[in-house]
Amino acid sequence: KIVKAGDKDLDGQLDFEEFVHYLQDHEKKLRLVFKSLDKKNDGRIDAQEIVQSLRDLGVKISEQQAEKILKSMDKNGTMTIDWNEWRDYHLLHPVENIPEIILYWKHSTIFDVGENLTVPDEFTVEERQTGMWWRHLVAGGGAGAVSRTCTAPLDRLKVLMQVHASRSNNMCIVGGFTQMIREGGPRSLWRGNGINVLKIAPESAIKFMAYEQIKRFIGTDQEMLRIHERLLAGSLAGAIAQSSIYPMEVLKTRMALRKTGQYSGMLDCAKNILAKEGMAAFYKGYIPNMLGIIPYAGIDLAVYETLKNTWLQRYAVNSADPGVFVLLACGTISSTCGQLASYPLALVRTRMQAQASVEGAPEVTMRGLFKHILKTEGAFGLYRGLAPNFMKVIPAVSISYVVYENLKMTLGVDSR
Repeated sequence: KIVKAGDKDLDGQLDFEEFVHYLQDHEKKLRLVFKSLDKKNDGRIDAQEIVQSLRDLGVKISEQQAEKILKSMDKNGTMTIDWNEWRDYHLLHPVENIPEIILYWKHSTIFDVGENLTVPDEFTVEERQTGMWWRHLVAGGGAGAVSRTCTAPLDRLKVLMQVHASRSNNMCIVGGFTQMIREGGPRSLWRGNGINVLKIAPESAIKFMAYEQIKRFIGTDQEMLRIHERLLAGSLAGAIAQSSIYPMEVLKTRMALRKTGQYSGMLDCAKNILAKEGMAAFYKGYIPNMLGIIPYAGIDLAVYETLKNTWLQRYAVNSADPGVFVLLACGTISSTCGQLASYPLALVRTRMQAQASVEGAPEVTMRGLFKHILKTEGAFGLYRGLAPNFMKVIPAVSISYVVYENLKMTLGVDSR
C-alpha cells in the first residue's frame, strides 16, 4: 500500500524522493487526525478522547478498550499519547479513510439542482440508529422543494428551449420569458413545478432504500464506500428510483409545455395522455434518461473527489473542515460538470417525452433523434437550453443550502 501510494513514476519501486514525499503527505494527514482526536487541545490524547471520537463516528467502545488502544502506542507509560508517539506508531501504516475528512466532506444531498441524478447521502451507524437519517432526508427534501420553486421559471424556459428552439426559431432568454408571460401571464412561469416538487419525496425515499440494500449486496464491511463502489451503488439506486417515478417526469415535461387552458391539472393531463397515447407514453425517453445517470454520477463524483483532495493537500493545515463556501463551490462545479456531460441525453429525453405535444411530430427513436439534431442543427443543437440550465445552478445550490441548514436546526439535527 505504501509503495502504491508513493510511487509517482509507476516503476513499482520507491526511490528516496518518493519515500520522503509519501512521509510528508502522510504526516500531514496524521496531524489532522491527531488534532481532531485531541478534544482538550492540550497536545495529548487520553482514553476518554478516544471513546468520544469513536462515539462521534457511531462506534461505541468501553474505556478499557480505549486503554488497550492507548497502551499499543504509549511508549513512556503515561497512558496518554503525544504527537511524537502518535506519528511514530502510524507513519508506516497507510491510512485510507480518515474519519474527520469523511464527516466534513460528505457529498451531500443538499446540492439539489433539480436534475435528480445525484448520488445518495451516506449515514453513519449512529445516524441510522438514532433516526437522524430521516431528518436529514426531510430537510433535504424541503430544501429541494424551495429551491426548485424559486428556480422554476428558468427550468420551464430550459424545457421550452430544448423542445421548440431550432436554427429557424432561435429562442433567447428574454424572448422566452416574454413569450411565456404573453401567453399565460406571470403564473405560467411556474407550469410543471407542482409535479416537480411532488416527486422529490418518493424519489428520495426509494433512492435511499435502494442505496442501502445495494450496499449490503456489494457486501462491503466498510462504514463508507470507496468511490467506485459509491458510483456503482449510486447509479443503480438512481436507476431504480427514476424507473419508479418516471411517469411523473413525463407529466412534468407535458405540464411545462402545455398551453393556457389545455389541461385543468395534473390528473387531467395524465388522463389525456392515457386516453390518446396509451400507457407506453409514460415511458417515452426512458432509455436516454437511464443512460444519462452514469456519466452524470461518475463525473460528478470524480470531480468532487479531485477538488476535495486538491483542497486537502494545499490548504488543510490544522483542520480538514473546508468551510461552507469551499463545499458549495466544490458541489456546484462537480454538479455542473456532470450536467455538461449528460446534457445531450437529457435534451433527447425531453424531446421524446414531448413528442405527442408537438402537433404532427412523427414518432422517433433515440438514435433517430440524435441523427436528426446533428444533421439539422449540428452539435450545438444538442445543447439547446444550456444557458438557463446553468443560470439556475448557483441560486438552486445556495437556496437549498440555506433552507437545508435552517430545517436541520428546526428538526434538531446535529451539525457536524
